[in-house]
Amino acid sequence: MSGQPLLGQVALVTGASSGIGRATAIALAEAGADVALVYLTMPEGADSAAEAIRALGRRVRLFPVDITDQANVETLFDETVRDLGRLDGFVSSAVYSDRELFHKADMEGFRRTLDVSMWGSFYCLRAAANRMIAQGRGGSCVIVSSPHAHLAIPSSMAYNMAKAAQDQMARTAALELMAHQIRVNIVYPGWTDTAGERKFFREDVIQQSAANLPMGRLVRPDEVARGVLFLLDPASAMINGTTLSIDGGTQLPWWSKRSTGDF
Repeated sequence: MSGQPLLGQVALVTGASSGIGRATAIALAEAGADVALVYLTMPEGADSAAEAIRALGRRVRLFPVDITDQANVETLFDETVRDLGRLDGFVSSAVYSDRELFHKADMEGFRRTLDVSMWGSFYCLRAAANRMIAQGRGGSCVIVSSPHAHLAIPSSMAYNMAKAAQDQMARTAALELMAHQIRVNIVYPGWTDTAGERKFFREDVIQQSAANLPMGRLVRPDEVARGVLFLLDPASAMINGTTLSIDGGTQLPWWSKRSTGDF
């Protein structure tokens, strides 16, 4: 990729006030896109992202919206098209996760995890697809999923379920939207250095664990954003229904080499 491959385009990013979503929104603006930022928490992160996008000479809209409300989702997509003129790209990055053993889990948190990470993603993908179909110009959608979709991580059943559902949602949508020239792809970030990880782990635990990963560190949000931009780039027109892992090799059986002394 070079220059500004998204110049003149409009993208909408959920979970845009922190972590991967925020880094992605800025990366898309750097690539020339005007951006709609959707978020519910960490408003200061959304505000600073908006400032960065405006400084790049791009237009920006902020939507502090709970994406588990389908009616609100439909409204924010309508307003994005009305105010920014079109919709070319959609990135689903909003997430919620509580971690407890499933048989002891607080059901409010369990359902919230599914509502945000599965239903919210679906509502937004559906809304994005309908706007792109109406425009008749095609488009590209990226679902930020997770290796949790196929790895049964304990204490994360709701999140595991939501991510597995997201993967099937994205692949099915890729098939159903082909006739409209709308692509849908998936990104698998590895363990990424975000504020959300501090909900589950102390800083010393994160740093010690990161040092033991194959690449010796966590993934940076901007590295995931680069992958999302690659998939949204019109030059990637033949990439559809696929999964791009940006994980430093953590889905490989890297732990098996420790017993040989070669790692």
